[in-house]
Amino acid sequence: MAPNGPASMVEAVPVLLWLLVAALVVIGLAGVIVPALPGVPILFAGLWLAAWIDGYLSVGSWTLGILGVLTVFAVVVDFLASVFGAKRVGASPEAIWGALIGSVVGLMFGLLGLLLGPFIGAVGGELMARGGPARAAEVGVATWIGLVVGTLVKLAVSLAMLFIFVFAWFW
Repeated sequence: MAPNGPASMVEAVPVLLWLLVAALVVIGLAGVIVPALPGVPILFAGLWLAAWIDGYLSVGSWTLGILGVLTVFAVVVDFLASVFGAKRVGASPEAIWGALIGSVVGLMFGLLGLLLGPFIGAVGGELMARGGPARAAEVGVATWIGLVVGTLVKLAVSLAMLFIFVFAWFW
């Protein structure tokens, strides 16, 4: 028979914390691709929690500092990549907002929505701002490329963070 009472609850806490670590890491990695989730910060939270559970014995402050810097870098690059892609071709603020809204709405339509949502939103925003389908298509493509570049950088940084964490944990 399984023991009941405070002792069994104390034993269950580490298991629950490790399940939370796993959930944060998985949600963080999903958030790297899904624009509505702050993936890299969630991933960092999961890695920090794992280090905390271990009493910072395997992964210490230097490693966590590096992971924190990588987190900030990924967030900044993600923001700048999408804005730079749009600004590079002189996109209107409406196009930038359209790309953001298209990203969020695209979530409801799966992978195709994630790929096409920002483009459609940027095109729609640019058409509302200035008209001209050729110009709107150019802005849409540039905005989409910026979002893709930002996502690829976030993915690379996230994988590097996982590698650094695992390396520090085992070596």
